[in-house]
Amino acid sequence: MSIAPITTRTKDVGPIVERELARTQGVLRLAPCWVPRTFAQPGGRLKLHPDDLYAFGRERGGIDERWFASTIEAANAHRLPDEGLSYAVIGAERVLLRDAVAECGAALVGDAIWTRYRRWPVFAKFFDNRGAIPHHMHQDEAQAALVGREAKPEAYYFPPQMNPRGNDFPFTFFGLAPGTTKADVRRCLERWQAGDNGILALSRATPLEVVTGWLVPPRMLHAPGSLCTFEPQWASDVLAIYQSRVDGIDIPWDMLVQDVPPAHHADLDYLVDQLDWDANLDPSFTETHLLRPREASSGHGFVDRWVVYGHVAGAERFSARELTVEPGATCTIADAGAWALICVQGTGTINGEPLGSPEVIGFGAMTDDEWFCSERGARQGVTFTNTSPTDPLVTLRYLGPGVWGDAMPR
Repeated sequence: MSIAPITTRTKDVGPIVERELARTQGVLRLAPCWVPRTFAQPGGRLKLHPDDLYAFGRERGGIDERWFASTIEAANAHRLPDEGLSYAVIGAERVLLRDAVAECGAALVGDAIWTRYRRWPVFAKFFDNRGAIPHHMHQDEAQAALVGREAKPEAYYFPPQMNPRGNDFPFTFFGLAPGTTKADVRRCLERWQAGDNGILALSRATPLEVVTGWLVPPRMLHAPGSLCTFEPQWASDVLAIYQSRVDGIDIPWDMLVQDVPPAHHADLDYLVDQLDWDANLDPSFTETHLLRPREASSGHGFVDRWVVYGHVAGAERFSARELTVEPGATCTIADAGAWALICVQGTGTINGEPLGSPEVIGFGAMTDDEWFCSERGARQGVTFTNTSPTDPLVTLRYLGPGVWGDAMPR
């Protein structure tokens, strides 16, 4: 449905958020958050109206990402002030989720996360591209800190509801082929201005399967393919692109060094050493990083599955589950921490509030498909009802760091 005229509240956010959490037993409705990218071509599977794929202007690139419960801006050149930030909509007002977290603190994200991070430190997105995107990596904590940023571990899951077609290249390149040397990668960087620098010749493509996923650590080269991906990740937008051309689009050198200290922008050896060479050359990467769904719980008319799990650098950074509720069924799901949710199929309710996956979304329109749940609400349990007599209700929800401990599969 179209969003009614609303106002943006920037002060005294806490009281209205807390009243809404009390009314809904812990959930906040979020507005769609669209993000364009200049180096990508929209895949057309985000349910965004086709006329709106370039709603930011063609010079800003097409919209091929939708971000969920984001409290960080997108690292885009010429971005809008709130680009990448999610809004909670409460009656005729909207508030930045970042402001809600800042004012409500532990009441929203939980004591442990608030005490350690003082924010919601993760987010997720749908990434939807027509073809492959460039071979790139995300810096680790030490590297990102050099430019005042944070690391970006991430994970993938390929939901069937978002993948009616595989688009142009449903394969992802991971890492580097055994035997690749630092000198080989350095030569690719030396050829940056010569067109395609050939770095993909040093890697291997892996076919992507719907209803599987991957855990991707920092400093790992990867060139994601053309399946539409649900991506829980750390709340950072750091990256370094190592491929100079993809799908005929030239990548500027700036996108390799945008999160590199200025003193090293022309230091090829430094750029080569940014990579985790052990991880990139690991021949067992598939065995240790491929994710297949695992049942977390089930009952009459529902099943809840882990779709993202495991540790990055020894730590639980995020996780995600897929809940399926059969037609006419109701279930109550309790979780160990706050979460954000996107509905990908069907219609129903969440704690009595409308929940449904729209067919088409206009740019700037409101939906009932995205929700945030406080830690208290999650621990008490959230009730989902499928109001359709025929269609399953399917949702994806992601959680923050350190909430599951030994309860999460490795």
